[in-house]
Amino acid sequence: MTVPTRVCEPQTEAELIARARALSGLSFAELAQRFSLMAPPDLRRAKGFVGALLERALGASAGSRALPDFETLGIELKTLPVDGRGRALESTFVCTIPLAEIGEVEWQASRVRRKLSRVLWIPVQGEREIAVPERRIGEPLLWSLTPEVEARLRFDWEELAGIIGRGDVESITGHIGRCLQIRPKAADSHARRRAIDADGVGFAALPRGFYLRASFTSEIVRAHYALSSYDTSSGSGETPT
Repeated sequence: MTVPTRVCEPQTEAELIARARALSGLSFAELAQRFSLMAPPDLRRAKGFVGALLERALGASAGSRALPDFETLGIELKTLPVDGRGRALESTFVCTIPLAEIGEVEWQASRVRRKLSRVLWIPVQGEREIAVPERRIGEPLLWSLTPEVEARLRFDWEELAGIIGRGDVESITGHIGRCLQIRPKAADSHARRRAIDADGVGFAALPRGFYLRASFTSEIVRAHYALSSYDTSSGSGETPT
């Protein structure tokens, strides 16, 4: 059997959705096997495995660039670990923060808005009692910002971006923001990015990223899925419909 090494980027939304739906119900092990990969026994040292696997299977093209994962379509891919009741189990990374420049950026041109304007959400089983290779992929959801949701995100973004722009990045904690929050985002504790302090002087700061709170993404799941049909505890392998 020929092992696929690269899947071309989908050219239409319909093509992308068809690909995503075809993955629904597969386990991580089954999907990884298509690319001659092994699903890790746990995700502590392989946190990016699930997202990278789905990007590969669906033909995402942006890589690590500050662009939507599917450049041609302007769609971002987000995996969402959920429990048997459809609750998001962790916050969702959106993008890294350009600490030295964000004070000069308006919401309309922000990375956060660009990333979240149109999102392909793919729920995945995330409960720890289910072995990683056995966790299954759920039914996809193609989602767009509504005016109400955008207003909520913009409020948080402007508050957080304003704090950074004033040179107070070190004062930010994960408690600020109702939908969005800022958390450290670095491969190791030695990583640093240029930031500006209150006097306009540059300094080396720990990299930060914007994250969606689990309570926010759980709202999306509740609004769009029939949760009664999704019960990972039954062992039936059913996925959201």
